Amino acid sequence: MTIIRSLPRWGAYKERRADRAAAPTSRLGWLDALRGIAALAVAAHHFEILRLVPYGDVIAAHFDLGFYGVIAFFIVSGYIIPASLERRGDVRAFWIGRIFRIYPALIVTVLFAEFVLPLTYQVVSYDGVPYHKLWLAANGLLLSDMLGVVNALGISWTLAYEMLFYFFVSSLFTVAWHRRSTPVAVAAAAIALVLGVWIPSYSLNHTLTETNNLVAATVVVVVMGVLCMLSGNAALARVGGLLLGGLGLLLVFTNGRDPAYESFTILATMFAGTVVYRAQHGQIERIEAWLSVGFVVVAGAMVGWMYNRDAMARATSTFTWPAWTNAYLAAWASFGLFFLLRNRRLPRVLTWLGAVSFSVYLLHWPVKKFLLWQLGWDSNRYYVKLAAMPFAERWSWVAGYVAVLLVVCWAVYRLVEVPFQNLGRKLTKAMNRRWPPQSLEPAAPGVPSAAVPAPRQEPELVGAGSSGGAERSG
Repeated sequence: MTIIRSLPRWGAYKERRADRAAAPTSRLGWLDALRGIAALAVAAHHFEILRLVPYGDVIAAHFDLGFYGVIAFFIVSGYIIPASLERRGDVRAFWIGRIFRIYPALIVTVLFAEFVLPLTYQVVSYDGVPYHKLWLAANGLLLSDMLGVVNALGISWTLAYEMLFYFFVSSLFTVAWHRRSTPVAVAAAAIALVLGVWIPSYSLNHTLTETNNLVAATVVVVVMGVLCMLSGNAALARVGGLLLGGLGLLLVFTNGRDPAYESFTILATMFAGTVVYRAQHGQIERIEAWLSVGFVVVAGAMVGWMYNRDAMARATSTFTWPAWTNAYLAAWASFGLFFLLRNRRLPRVLTWLGAVSFSVYLLHWPVKKFLLWQLGWDSNRYYVKLAAMPFAERWSWVAGYVAVLLVVCWAVYRLVEVPFQNLGRKLTKAMNRRWPPQSLEPAAPGVPSAAVPAPRQEPELVGAGSSGGAERSG
């Protein structure tokens, strides 16, 4: 009887041990390489690269280069973000890390675009309300795509899905449901497949007053939820998880700008990336992973064929169903290829590209506009001028753009991203020393919950997305 009574405690111990052991201990070069390629794919897409190659229009009708980059980024996020949180075991460290990872580079990009680029080459969108509190609040939360407010940067629409994923991941972790990635992924894919065009968009704000109220309420909920996460108190962290998770579900089911089949496909894709991680580290059975990821991939390809046509295709900016489906499948194929290469040494240039990929994502559009401004070329039809050039001259201009972009991104990475990431780690350690966080893991009977030690430095592998299709502005 004593042995039988001890089994639940031993099972809980093994599960907690697996969570800690499964987390990565060094930078994952294969993920960096995939992120670097995805970032360049997005930059090439927004440089209108397919207009400069033979049969480019035919290729674009059957393969969306930007959407390929988006999905690849989201798979990477799904694979690494929950692992990062679980290795730390500390939602405070997780949220401080996310804030210091995303906002500094984003703010620098917006300031550069606003104060350097002239009006005719501008990439910051205000929708007629410059510096309005509504615009600032929605974009400051990175939820403008879910709140009916124009995105500050057209390419930042994907950050809304990153933020929703953070809400859901931290919410599941606080209630000890973080191992349930498989049913979440399958459910989201099923919703995309069955209810892809039935779930409404922007149903909570039909007027400016309603939008103001929605944004104000969202600010209160998000701030309260994040503060609860930062408190270090286990009970408050669970309250914060419920607030953020509940808000995320409300917005994605009622008020997303994108068609529901795109929103739920993205979320399913991210959680499917988590499923791959769990199967790799023995947290779930591999047959479960194969079936669930296979369902997500098939569903993601099918919703393109079923729904991404005509007006709906214009809403996603992936203008034909083959462009959607082929790009989606190619992103998963790329992830699978790099996953197979995960134990091999990859070219350093690819891993370096992964390190600067978030800056590439943010800056490729402003840098392009800056160069066009300096050259005096048409902001919208520069590709006509390039296409008329001889082959060698045309591609030398393209190479010049890539070279300038990478130099600028390297500078932002070294001068902005890295220092603020280090600052975030220092802040986390200081807060953990001053207010040690309580463990969110359920304690064994009769054993008090222990404080979580200060986290070790972790690899920064944000899959914070990129923009697929045409630039989106709101």
